[in-house]
Amino acid sequence: MQGVDVQHSKVLIIGSGPAGYTAGVYAARAALSPRLIEGPQPGGQLTITTEVENWPGDESVLGPDLMARMGEQVRKAGVDVVGDLIVAVDLTATPFLAIGDGGTRYTADTIVIATGASARWLGLDSETEYRGRGVSACATCDGFFYRGRVCAVVGGGNTAVEEALYLTNFAEKVYLIHRRDTLRADRTNQARLHANPKIEMVWNAEVAEILGDAGGVTGVALRDTRDGSASQLAVHGLFVAIGHDPATSLFKGQLQMDEEGYILVKPGSTATSVAGVFAAGDVQDKLFRQAVTSAGMGCMAALEAERYLAGHNAHPIAAEGADCGALV
Repeated sequence: MQGVDVQHSKVLIIGSGPAGYTAGVYAARAALSPRLIEGPQPGGQLTITTEVENWPGDESVLGPDLMARMGEQVRKAGVDVVGDLIVAVDLTATPFLAIGDGGTRYTADTIVIATGASARWLGLDSETEYRGRGVSACATCDGFFYRGRVCAVVGGGNTAVEEALYLTNFAEKVYLIHRRDTLRADRTNQARLHANPKIEMVWNAEVAEILGDAGGVTGVALRDTRDGSASQLAVHGLFVAIGHDPATSLFKGQLQMDEEGYILVKPGSTATSVAGVFAAGDVQDKLFRQAVTSAGMGCMAALEAERYLAGHNAHPIAAEGADCGALV
């Protein structure tokens, strides 16, 4: 196409968190000359975290520092890292096509989708102010910091209940704040919740403000959803568990997804419903959502892309399409 910048690669990686960067390293080591499109937030969600204490090999590392190291590693491995944002894709024919924000057209024999997912937040200014200083969206990531302290979780679904239960491994007391008088969580989780003496329910309440000082969060201001009355809870940490949004809108109608928009993959694989397209990390994982599991899936995606290229690159796209509709 005259006048249009078209760049082709064997492997195109969309996303630059642990999954995307790891896929890049493995694809480069397989001599596949991968191209990686960083997206709107180079490094992903870890760039907005503080201390990470569960990354293998590091007792403690700042999230931005960890992602900077990964970014440097992929470049040294020979990955073509591009600072662009993909705004459209066409997965209906090979080579696959991705279009950048500035009009650049990226074609590829295989694609690794590693666009991640983002936590839903309450939308409070104080929430942003104390994020990383007492406000979190991941108990598995940050629960250890609250050993012997008091925490609160916001939400009413399975994720919120599971976060509260997990925090009882560390915290002295956990409040679960829900804006209604019944939970959406399944009966098994509710039974576990109500049987745990460390958890206290706060019904019909929403967080109006997060309170704190230079040291971090000191409490939450609550508003009763029935009569608007105000109250406060003294807590050291607030965990927001009102859901995540996978960054998959680009791929809707082209890949099989579940009802929440997570990309479906074959069991034990990163292969999507379209042959040659692989999904790694939080974009397909709503259960673990950890940096280390995302990195592992990035490795899997690169190795599967290598095998696909070795055996199926000349085949029609429909020949290997996987029915992932029954997966969760």
